[in-house]
Amino acid sequence: MEEEYSVDPALLLAAATDFANHPGTQSDASAQEFLNRFPLPAIINALQTKADYPGLENALVDSLERIFKTKYGASLIPHFMPFVVVGLGADSQKVRYLACETVSCLLENIDDSTAVHLIHQYGVYPLLLNCVIDGDEQVATVSMDAIKNLAGSPNGLAIIFPANISEPTQLGNLAGKCSSLGRVRVLALIVKLFSISSPVASLVYSSKLLSLLEREVSNTNDTLVTLTVLELLYELAEVQHSTEFLSRTMLLQLMSSIIGNASAESILRSRAMMIAGRLLSKENAVRFIDESSFRALVLAIDRRFDFLESQDADECECALEALGQVGLSNQGAVLLLTSSPPAARHVIDAAFDRQQHNKQLAALHALATIAGEPRSENDVILTGGAEENLQRLIYEMASRTSKLTPSGLLQSILQQDSDLRLAGYRLIIALVARPWCLLEIISRQEIINVVIDTYTETKKIGMELRHKCCQAIYRALTSSSKLISDPALADIAAKLQEAIRRGPYMVRTRTEAQPVVMTAERF
Repeated sequence: MEEEYSVDPALLLAAATDFANHPGTQSDASAQEFLNRFPLPAIINALQTKADYPGLENALVDSLERIFKTKYGASLIPHFMPFVVVGLGADSQKVRYLACETVSCLLENIDDSTAVHLIHQYGVYPLLLNCVIDGDEQVATVSMDAIKNLAGSPNGLAIIFPANISEPTQLGNLAGKCSSLGRVRVLALIVKLFSISSPVASLVYSSKLLSLLEREVSNTNDTLVTLTVLELLYELAEVQHSTEFLSRTMLLQLMSSIIGNASAESILRSRAMMIAGRLLSKENAVRFIDESSFRALVLAIDRRFDFLESQDADECECALEALGQVGLSNQGAVLLLTSSPPAARHVIDAAFDRQQHNKQLAALHALATIAGEPRSENDVILTGGAEENLQRLIYEMASRTSKLTPSGLLQSILQQDSDLRLAGYRLIIALVARPWCLLEIISRQEIINVVIDTYTETKKIGMELRHKCCQAIYRALTSSSKLISDPALADIAAKLQEAIRRGPYMVRTRTEAQPVVMTAERF
């Protein structure tokens, strides 16, 4: 075969380099034309026998990757499965990378039944798992992607989640035999599979694979591994259906334990807080997480503030952000404002404390979220008790400052740098839906002047939030029949309406050239 498919490596290198570097995606026609000049067996032979020729392996791998991503190239894969098998076990990481990519191309372009049958027939799945465990970072990533593609069909899921739990390829068994790096990669694969869909997540849960994450988080011997697993949990918590399944495990209790562990590394506590915030932010959180567990997580974060005021600033910001995440849902915001004492008090106190910029910024965004800025218009207002506490806490905070009133606090925020102003806009958008805050804002002409000024902001996001702020104030004002009929407020309403009409991106009006009188320069 070597003689039959032998080609000039210099000629092949030049052609493969041109093909691989061709701008844009390759078409079926261009892939076919290349393979007419250099048949696929010849390329594979060169890859196996002439890999030491300078630059040839990289050029061939790159060109084959582009070929197999075309429909024509993918149609050839079933005829070259032995090459894929050899590639998955190759010493070269580039070749292993190509083989993993080729499996993905097979699954994406060939009908499911044929592709999965070939993978089963040629024993591809165990080889992909080997690539996950002992490949370099790129190989591990593309092999996980290939397995994720395999999970896209019922027959593929049967390979990944075997009925016989003693199978060596069962992910729980595999993780138990790996090094710490291999174990973390298996956990990363589990997270990828979990994120596909709720039915696949159910398979992950019923296979007891989430217990592997619990075990690693509980292991305090290796901080780096624990932190890595917490990062995976943070990614897992973002998945919409995560709360349903994680609430059935001990992971919520583990997060509470880490947050409350004063001897743990600050970065571990911070990550646990962010995970808790993400999980509790879901609309379905109260449906799946019992109230005692919900409150325990919030209380764990609340208690950390007793130790954070003069200590780790990053951890404090994470705690504030986590409370903001909890307040993303109406139920979460109510809990933050009605717990005893209200956990939201930390957010309100920090939001109007100008001593630490980043802490204030995190708190302002958190308070805006709790007050309802991201929620739908009919979901902004909370229960009676929560609303009373929100108003009371803000007025109490104002009374302890030189500003004395909430309007003074808000004006102060709008006079600061652009980042704080943006957070201030978000806060006003949320709070102005409350009659007491509307009265505070319209009583302070300086606030109105800032939000109607087209030239206050220079960045797109700032312009849009300022304009949205105008709309929120005007909407609240016009929805009050008592206030809108007050002649004293007619000028404010007119100014807001005009600012809304101009839009967020109003350019400066053209000004006439003006003569300037100045002393002539003499030379």
